[in-house]
Amino acid sequence: MNNGQSPVPPAPQPAHLPNSASPTLPVESSGLNDNDAPKYFFQEKYAPLNVKGNFLTLCACPKNVELGEWLAHQIVEQYRLLHGMLQVIQEPNGPSGLPICNENTCPTMSAGRLTYTWLVDGRAAKISAPKFINRVEKWIVSKIHDPVMFPTTPVHGVPITAALNDVDAATSAAPGTVSADSWIGKSSGFPQTFYKDCQGIMKQMFRCYAHIYHAHWLNPFWHINKHDILNMCFVHFITVAKYYKLVADKEMEPMQPLIDLFIRQQRIPPEALNGGHWAQQTSS
Repeated sequence: MNNGQSPVPPAPQPAHLPNSASPTLPVESSGLNDNDAPKYFFQEKYAPLNVKGNFLTLCACPKNVELGEWLAHQIVEQYRLLHGMLQVIQEPNGPSGLPICNENTCPTMSAGRLTYTWLVDGRAAKISAPKFINRVEKWIVSKIHDPVMFPTTPVHGVPITAALNDVDAATSAAPGTVSADSWIGKSSGFPQTFYKDCQGIMKQMFRCYAHIYHAHWLNPFWHINKHDILNMCFVHFITVAKYYKLVADKEMEPMQPLIDLFIRQQRIPPEALNGGHWAQQTSS
């Protein structure tokens, strides 16, 4: 199905390029060669959403909710949405019985000019996209179910709410720095590393979105008329990522043209770009 629009010619496959090591869990490397053919998902006529307005109301932390609790909720919700998109490329497809994203179609985890790699025995290694995505999903689930990172035991005493401590957090924990006596989520029992852990999880989720777009936007999302749902999930994700500074701008480069398009449309609201959560707290 093409929703009545003119057929889109197959988008070129991204180049698979040399890697360079990094101390992070999955690491990335960039190359100089990239196919110059247009990426249709970067064009406005192929970037619809099935919702109006923006996601700020779903993103902004309520005044009576502690920021650590809210970020934990956001992480779980963003993973739920991403998992739904990943299932589209992971389900067995047709007579072959293979998913659309498989060892043959996606021998590396690439997105435009980048090929993401995984640390194997301390070295950056190219692995197929399905293996990479499977490891990312298992890693994220293990983090979410880790009672140290995502504590479920009730905190005794009166928790400090966002309304009381977020202004102070803007000068200390907002960029991810911690001190001996103050960090995001402390009053709810989250560890000092919680904000950095959230950044790590969101970075890996972004890489999954980048691969989906560059390798699978046409097949299957365009063909089954689900590209608007993919866009909705991605805009929601980027709004959260920018509002809480959870994914670095450099990391977003493979999808920057589409992000810029959604910014121009104010699908990604200005509040998410101009200091985000902490700017809103200091101005209120």
